[in-house]
Amino acid sequence: MITRLKLSTIEQGLPKYRSMLAGNDAYKPSSFESIASATGTGSSGTITFSSIPSTYASLQIRGIFRTDVASSVQDIFIRFNSDSGTNYASHFIAGVGSGSPLTDATASTTRVNGGRSLGSTVASNIISSYVYDIHDYASTSRYKTLRGFGGDDRNGTGNIRLISGLWMSTSAITSVSISLFSGNWTTQTQISLYGIKGA
Repeated sequence: MITRLKLSTIEQGLPKYRSMLAGNDAYKPSSFESIASATGTGSSGTITFSSIPSTYASLQIRGIFRTDVASSVQDIFIRFNSDSGTNYASHFIAGVGSGSPLTDATASTTRVNGGRSLGSTVASNIISSYVYDIHDYASTSRYKTLRGFGGDDRNGTGNIRLISGLWMSTSAITSVSISLFSGNWTTQTQISLYGIKGA
């Protein structure tokens, strides 16, 4: 006699994993919690998340970006706690179309370079996207680090970037601003801030 079990009964006894290899840490979707989201207005080049709670281990920012600047790209900058002093360092490596990789490192700068947003001269159905992780953001004894990756695809002329940044402050991060070098975020721009639980 064959006994048939309901799928829901089987699923209850099986953990979900980040990869196909059993034995890896179980994937826990509830480890990510949405803190806030924002959409560009077309009249400002800065989006700020403030009053960030200190109850998480790390922060993650996910965004899709467009600017109204009449160019193909515009630089994205990130600041913490409205600090505009020379308290940042920034690094990136980028692959641009079929050309050679680009690299840059800047110390004692006033912001972290967060990549590039597409401008108004690029087809309107193409966007830039980036993900940034900020670890140990609530610490009051360590400098803060950011890592990010993202880019855009423009049929052979796009770019992909790996980014790292440092904020040389022991203050807990309570606000994050994502700004353009010039111009405004269009309404296609959508940015979300998440808190990550755990160690």
